[in-house]
Amino acid sequence: MTEIPSRDPALVAIFGEIVMIEQLARGRLARALPKGMELSHFMTLNHLAGAGGEKTPAQLARTFHVTKGAMTNTLQRLDAAGYIHIRPDWDDARRKWVGLSPAGHAARNRAVSAIAPVFDDVAARLGPERLKAALPFLRALRAGLSGTAEPATVRLGQSPVT
Repeated sequence: MTEIPSRDPALVAIFGEIVMIEQLARGRLARALPKGMELSHFMTLNHLAGAGGEKTPAQLARTFHVTKGAMTNTLQRLDAAGYIHIRPDWDDARRKWVGLSPAGHAARNRAVSAIAPVFDDVAARLGPERLKAALPFLRALRAGLSGTAEPATVRLGQSPVT
């Protein structure tokens, strides 16, 4: 496989596209979410819904690559809204556990319904098969950026084992 030099204009263009995609996606999703729900709230609720159990604030901060302080702020807002339950760790008083409440599960489902038209629009424009075909590369790129994959598995066209 051919290596791409770090000064290759194509590599710079790839990262430029990623930044623009991220900005466009955040903007469209934020506008589509129900009133009062921020993207960070939705992402946290969605993660907890998919995790099927409790997580610590530190685990959530690592998952989203944010500081513990930023995650604490998000969790306080979600707790105030009644969307999560925060309980102490009975074995380690220094730690807390965060779980999704029934109201949080319902809020997450309302948010998914609210943002579905954004996904439908993109799928209609690009085609679901093209989007699915991009997923292995995007996962490999994410793994490469986060340092969670061996360099050999993060080459173009390959997907890391996740």
